[in-house]
Amino acid sequence: MKVVHLNTYEGNGGAGRACLRLSDALNANGAESRVVVYYQFKESTNATAISSTPFQKARAVFNILSERYLSKALIKALKTPFSIQWFGRSIASHPLLKDADLIHLHWINHGFLRPKDLAELEELDKPIVWTFHDSNAFTGGCHVRYSCENFHKQCGFCPLLKISGKNDISHQNWMSKKKGYTNLGFHIVAPSRWMANSVKFSSLMGVREVTVIPNTIETAIFKPYVKSEAKKLLNISPEKFVLMSGFMPSKNDKHKGTDYLIAALNDLAGRPGIVKENIKLLIFGNKENTEMPQFPFKTTFLGTINNDTHLAKCYSAADAFITPSLEDNLPNTVMESLACATPVVAFKTGGIPDMVQHLVNGYLADYESSEDLATGMEWLYHEESAAEIQKQARLTILTNFSEEVIAEKHMLLYQSLINLHPR
Repeated sequence: MKVVHLNTYEGNGGAGRACLRLSDALNANGAESRVVVYYQFKESTNATAISSTPFQKARAVFNILSERYLSKALIKALKTPFSIQWFGRSIASHPLLKDADLIHLHWINHGFLRPKDLAELEELDKPIVWTFHDSNAFTGGCHVRYSCENFHKQCGFCPLLKISGKNDISHQNWMSKKKGYTNLGFHIVAPSRWMANSVKFSSLMGVREVTVIPNTIETAIFKPYVKSEAKKLLNISPEKFVLMSGFMPSKNDKHKGTDYLIAALNDLAGRPGIVKENIKLLIFGNKENTEMPQFPFKTTFLGTINNDTHLAKCYSAADAFITPSLEDNLPNTVMESLACATPVVAFKTGGIPDMVQHLVNGYLADYESSEDLATGMEWLYHEESAAEIQKQARLTILTNFSEEVIAEKHMLLYQSLINLHPR
């Protein structure tokens, strides 16, 4: 079974990582899987870049930057991702796509595949699967929807756009997608139940078949280390209660909920029974320390962590991982933390409840309640059966998200689509 995955970037962002992890899992379980990307920041053996010559790379950079900056120019300063998809290129003649038994789409924005470029893939006469890592495929441009229901119709009157109306950019994008999708057959994979339910309400996708299959993770890399030893590695006393968050570098993205995290930490610091000196905060991401907000606990900024083994040890050093995201499909950080036996405190939103079981392997706080987010941290701070909660965190990943489990689910879907496809 020859499978080709398409993604804009290699390993960059949540979708890029999920794409590579799935391809590796498929190869380990008997498939012949390749990843084809639009642009590589550095050469590697994990993927093949469509933009390989100097001219192609220059064109790709132009398309990527044009879409990103034009999109930003069209929307209000709301810090919500939006894509216009005016730039792209045809890839239907690529030899790897022609040789594949099945094509698997992932995240294809930032100048890679416009709706009309997607429509050309139908000429290859192969089954196509598309994993929705965010909502953009079925909206008029936004990647994060919040409470907006315009995608139930034909978009338009977009609350993100500076110039909004019946025939605004979001509606024009919606019409372009409708035209591109009309003659393109594809099966949707939703990594979470939340995403699957969202698709059902979409005017563009509501009649398409959807299968819920989560992303996977490298369970041999993201694994538990002895917490006391992991803390010592980071020069933290084993007696400290360690909170960790990975919201950087997205503190300017509204949907990452940074303000709620800061409010929750300040709330926790003032609660009876909480000894501030006993709590240590770890933050990872690539923002400079000078741009960080003030935290109520002694904080270590880990910076960007490019080594997954070291990242796993950082997760293992934490007693709780905090994610204040307001809308997320199936965040990698939550899966990584649980895989390292570190319970997660998060809002009850998106696909997070597919991974976090309330009071079993973590805490699901009421949506947008920084007070309840603080209560989740307080619960773990005082919890006497922490070892059992940590065990359940790891077991959740091994049972439901391991490479073998997720690869098998994809291969069964692939084979069913190949069997049904006319030859």
